[in-house]
Amino acid sequence: MPALKIGLFGCGSIARLVHLNILTRLPDVTVVALAESDPQRRAEMHQRLPQAATFTDYHDLLEKAEVDAVVICLPNALHAEAAIAALQRGKPVYVEKPLATNLEDGRRVLAAWRRAGVVGMSGLNLRFHELFHTTKQQLQVNRLGPLIAVRSTRSTAPYPLPPWKLHRHSGGGVLLDLASHHIDLVHFLFESAIREVYAEIRSQQSEGDSAMLQLRLANGVPVQAFFALNTSEEDFWEIYGQAGKLKVDRYAATAVEISEPTPERTRLEFLQRGVRMLARSPALLAKFLAPNREPSYRIALAHFVEAVRDKRPVHPDLGDAYRSLAVIDAAEESARINQAVVVPNLVDEDFTR
Repeated sequence: MPALKIGLFGCGSIARLVHLNILTRLPDVTVVALAESDPQRRAEMHQRLPQAATFTDYHDLLEKAEVDAVVICLPNALHAEAAIAALQRGKPVYVEKPLATNLEDGRRVLAAWRRAGVVGMSGLNLRFHELFHTTKQQLQVNRLGPLIAVRSTRSTAPYPLPPWKLHRHSGGGVLLDLASHHIDLVHFLFESAIREVYAEIRSQQSEGDSAMLQLRLANGVPVQAFFALNTSEEDFWEIYGQAGKLKVDRYAATAVEISEPTPERTRLEFLQRGVRMLARSPALLAKFLAPNREPSYRIALAHFVEAVRDKRPVHPDLGDAYRSLAVIDAAEESARINQAVVVPNLVDEDFTR
């Protein structure tokens, strides 16, 4: 089987730590071209992958390099135009989230995708995490009974941000950065559209760096979600049902926890949790916090490569990314007018090629 030739747009930290490491290790995959505007990074990439052609602009890469597919890891505000340029040349694309920074650009990407008729995948990689697959399985067998409510939190410690992440107009803000993942997981886990959102957004160290969202699903289940770029490192879910509670802690656990709604069982699980916390190794937390050790990245990129080879549909696709973006757009509108906003009932033609 000939190697699949990949072109990489953008060689920032996440591309260097994650995407490039994975792509260079996948079987029958070759990174043949790189596009990076920063001369120092471009020189570093040339030393690391001397066989790959390097370009200052992704348009030049598309025009001059022979690639079978592209992976886009540019700053958020450049995702849409880069994806459209690749799709117009008939290239399958893997686009890091978010799909775009506004719905108009998102619709333009979808239109280009429909016309191209090729694989279009979004980098919403947490769908491939084992903990969330286990969670989905438990929900599908109705392990928790009728659902009552859901809470989620995704936050990071304060760290220096690149200039483009400091302002919303250039693609910054916690909603595009972190909330896009959890919003997609809501759709994935509960298989129900988000119909209403109320949001409060604050700006402290950068624009829109924390947000509280109140979501209501089409099936009536309420979801409360908190996101922040300026506090502690956390990523967890609590799903409450009439038959118990399920907890997912991506940074501090290797399995989902299910609590049954009885006083005796609750006390026992409280003691067991204490034992697990005492036994927890700091290395476990370090493993989960290291981006290059997040297992779902490799599974997602391998899934993309296989879909390109087999010419088959893939999920999360660009339509899934657009759904996440539509909820973010509604959340920002809610924060502006200080009231709940109905998320548009997005029809199938918005997502199909």
